[in-house]
Amino acid sequence: MYLYGVAVAALGWCTPILAQDAGGNPSDENEVLVTASRTDTSVALENYTGSASVISAQDLIDRQVRDIADVLRDVPGVAVSSVAGQTQIRLRGSEANHVLVLVDGIEVSDPFAGEFDIGTLQAEIGSRLEVLRGPQSALYGNDAIGGVVAYESASGRDLEGFAARIEGGTEDTINGSARIGLAGSAWDAALSATVVSTDGEPNARGGTRDIGRDSYTVSGKGAVEVAPGFELRATGRYIRTEGDFNDSNFDPTSPTFGLIIDSPDTRFENDAIYALIGARFSVLDDRWTHDLSGQIADIDRDTFGPFGRTSGSEGDRLKASYVSAFAIDDRHSLTFAADWERERFRNDDPFGFASDMRQEIENVGLVGEYRFSGDRFDLAAAVRHDINDRFADETTFRVGAGFDVTASTRIRASAGSGIKNPGFFELFGFFDGQFIGNEDLAPEKSNSWEVGIDQRLANGAILLSATYFDSELENEIFTTFPPPDFIATPANRETESTQRGVEVSASAQLGGGFSVDAAYSFLDAEEDGIEEVRRPDDIASAALNWTHPRDIASATLVVRHNGEAEDLAFTDPSFIPVRVTLDDYTLVNFNARVQLTDQVEAFGRVENIFDETFEQVFSFVSPGRTAVVGLSARF
Repeated sequence: MYLYGVAVAALGWCTPILAQDAGGNPSDENEVLVTASRTDTSVALENYTGSASVISAQDLIDRQVRDIADVLRDVPGVAVSSVAGQTQIRLRGSEANHVLVLVDGIEVSDPFAGEFDIGTLQAEIGSRLEVLRGPQSALYGNDAIGGVVAYESASGRDLEGFAARIEGGTEDTINGSARIGLAGSAWDAALSATVVSTDGEPNARGGTRDIGRDSYTVSGKGAVEVAPGFELRATGRYIRTEGDFNDSNFDPTSPTFGLIIDSPDTRFENDAIYALIGARFSVLDDRWTHDLSGQIADIDRDTFGPFGRTSGSEGDRLKASYVSAFAIDDRHSLTFAADWERERFRNDDPFGFASDMRQEIENVGLVGEYRFSGDRFDLAAAVRHDINDRFADETTFRVGAGFDVTASTRIRASAGSGIKNPGFFELFGFFDGQFIGNEDLAPEKSNSWEVGIDQRLANGAILLSATYFDSELENEIFTTFPPPDFIATPANRETESTQRGVEVSASAQLGGGFSVDAAYSFLDAEEDGIEEVRRPDDIASAALNWTHPRDIASATLVVRHNGEAEDLAFTDPSFIPVRVTLDDYTLVNFNARVQLTDQVEAFGRVENIFDETFEQVFSFVSPGRTAVVGLSARF
């Protein structure tokens, strides 16, 4: 528990704390949110009526982030759990498939699983991150009960020129990234490539088989102003991930039954293609904008064993959106949006046990949004009606208000509802003798509210934010094991699931080149009085950064704590899960960089300095201490 103490001490040390949440620079009042509205007009973070965090490109550099999942541990209200081949994020106690993930505006969740494997998202040079906490279904539809995580790569105008980095370290790790950005008076373009490769280490208790992975990402984006007020844009991304994984021991006579064991030759391959094209047209001196876009996502997953392919799935999404936004004046704005979406899925079972019929669901969403931005008061309201060809039509809402009590104190409150339709795997998934989908599932529904206060001190050099939230979920989908076969199948709960908690975040410029960011979250997530799994009661982090006055060197110490969490263990021969408690753990990371020339820097980092042994998921041992060194250049 000592990191909990460290993080709390950091909060106390900063005394006055933060309003900008994780990763915000307290002195930067120009931080904006791109995803807080359906318009293409950004919302100032300080005027947002809900809870949000911005992790800037500089924050990712300072913490030498390579996997986006790692830096999400520094965001209030976010719980991360990772095993080989699947990394999940949960916002405010919601389930992993309740979080909408957008990458350059593209919805990237796998239609098969209903969620995005955030472990496949690598930090590209110049990228940034937004996290909106709380229900966003009124803006984005059925995948955003818990909130939105939005990753944005740098455009050619954001970061011109050539930049690259290369690093190597323990476990035969080699990571590299390169990008080029170009811009003219009416156009810009960027191209990026990122590689992450490691032989890994064992993830079975007492195991000897190293669990390696290789991930390759190629992305590009560009825009051109064809005529005054008329712009075309496009973005694309390809991600390929290959890796090893270990299976559970299914021999009921073995003392390790139900535990993860070395499983030679088991591996996975995932391929994902994402693309978006769009056009924007504005009239009335840019007060009335029209945006039309289309996007695709195509994801294939395969697993392999000693004798060949063992499972597979194909999922794709086609989506079209039209957004019309009208600025009535400098304070009032109205937005209308229409979304059409078609998701498809097919079991690609090599043994022929599962139906390979392609399943399809279509949805139309209609959105109305109003925003008021005054000198001291802000108001936002949105309503959405979804028309689904499989499930009943639903209407969701969100309303929020913020008031500047003084020049340095702001109070805010918001409320909203959410909807999550069952995913294809829950409806039609099949693994012989292990899992059968349930076509009779009903959508999950939520109602949430929150109140918060933001405080600025020392002329904005120190910021504080505190939020209390309360949410109720109906028709929660869970996994049951009905007799006589006790084969896993999903079902809707008849009781309510509740999530309540407190989020506190802090940031301060301490002088002498030092700055600190800290966050703490308390969560009480229960279903019918029983604690929900993989949702720690306490999560905390603190990051202390030092930067030389001329920016020729810097160093960052990051401490992250995850409290105890409940999980399920399949250690009973009946295959009915047994509840277990995962121990709390504390991770300490340190990195530094030094400028060698005007264009070249050397850097290094050590993660999990004290070689803590911990499990994020029952029986999966997480990585120990690792170290890397590298070079970066920009021209």
